[in-house]
Amino acid sequence: MKNTKVTLVSLMADDREQFILDNQWAFKHGAMIEFGERDDNIDNDGEIISRDTIERCIDDPKNETYRIVVDGKNVGGVILKINKEMHHNELEILFTLPDEHSKGIGYGAWQAVEALHPETVVWETCTPYFEKRNIHFYVNKCGFHIDQFWCEYFQSEHGVPAGEEHDPDEGPDEMFRFVKVMK
Repeated sequence: MKNTKVTLVSLMADDREQFILDNQWAFKHGAMIEFGERDDNIDNDGEIISRDTIERCIDDPKNETYRIVVDGKNVGGVILKINKEMHHNELEILFTLPDEHSKGIGYGAWQAVEALHPETVVWETCTPYFEKRNIHFYVNKCGFHIDQFWCEYFQSEHGVPAGEEHDPDEGPDEMFRFVKVMK
């Protein structure tokens, strides 16, 4: 398993716009690989993940936003929702630029996240059903377990996490939810 040394750098205001564009490109690239240009999951602005969703995550006061940096180059990003009382934290967004895939950057970033928050009891995240790379990454590399599959047949007793309400103009509502209980 590749383990690339990465650095997590707090998002700077002057990098916000590029962070959003990079995030959208990374998600759109995954959908295009799976579905091609015919992707029905792309919203009215041509994106899988909307600017509003990304900005809501960046602006949430409980969240921490970082650039993933390798050798001084921005190669991705991560947004974490940190619950300082319960230590049940969420990985809101993790992306690497498509040109940087399969270099161990995502795994290096996840290790850096875990090191940044060793107090975490449980990590949670989710990903669309079609993102096979993400599903493989979370389960086979990072040690998450699939906890739920959100679809028309499933209604969680707790509802979907804050910020995950389905916007009919934005991508699929069929998502896998992952949980990692820390040891």
